[in-house]
Amino acid sequence: MPRFTARHPLRVLGVGLALALGVAAVPAQAEPDAEPKVRIFAAASLTDALNTAIERFEAGHDVDVVPVYASSSTAARQVARGAPADLYFSANEQWMDWLGEQGIELAERADLLQNRLSLIAADDETASFTPGDGTPLSELLADGERLSVGDPDHVPAGIYTRQALESLGEWEALAPRLARADNVRAALALVERGEAPRGIVYRTDALASDRVHELGLFPLDSHPAIRYPVALIDPPADGAAEAFRAWLGSDEAMDVFARFGFEAAGAER
Repeated sequence: MPRFTARHPLRVLGVGLALALGVAAVPAQAEPDAEPKVRIFAAASLTDALNTAIERFEAGHDVDVVPVYASSSTAARQVARGAPADLYFSANEQWMDWLGEQGIELAERADLLQNRLSLIAADDETASFTPGDGTPLSELLADGERLSVGDPDHVPAGIYTRQALESLGEWEALAPRLARADNVRAALALVERGEAPRGIVYRTDALASDRVHELGLFPLDSHPAIRYPVALIDPPADGAAEAFRAWLGSDEAMDVFARFGFEAAGAER
């Protein structure tokens, strides 16, 4: 069955209604001077960097790029349910794999960026703390305090967090004390507002906030590599989505991402 019917049920319904009423169904057309529009569904941790990258791209191209940010899991589910997305930019490979398993055609898929997992605090009482150095992370939490994380059941940052804590032998002690957020930016916000004294987010999130500071990074071998794959999804024929996808892998775009703490996927550490 063509994917048109799955991704655009309201449009199909509109055509059928027009025919039933005896009215010619004429496809809506963009204004002659309207800019092509590209919709990208992206992980919340990409917000600041991708917004800046989009501004740079739009400055040199007559294209309107519209980002939609959510946890990678939420964004993937929205696309699978028919949300009008031209690209999907995930914070882990598993949700990109899942999207392909739902029958969504993924084109020009590639791992673009990589990140680190960071322990953060809202106060400056603890100058530094290296997870895995022998001191339990739970010692940073007083009685009744919780550790802010992306929900380990579906949010990539939370999934990496669980893997890291399991690797360090701290998951069982900390699992009951987690403040689970719907995405990594929500986990960051809990620490920024003082609702949780400590949190685990991506390093890029820690660097993006002036209300938290980074205590330390989790060991690279405590969890799988944090990679960000991107792919085209049923792009329109005008070529705008393909052009933006190609630009995202350019040196110009990588310079933007590097300013926000991202590294190119596969870069040596």
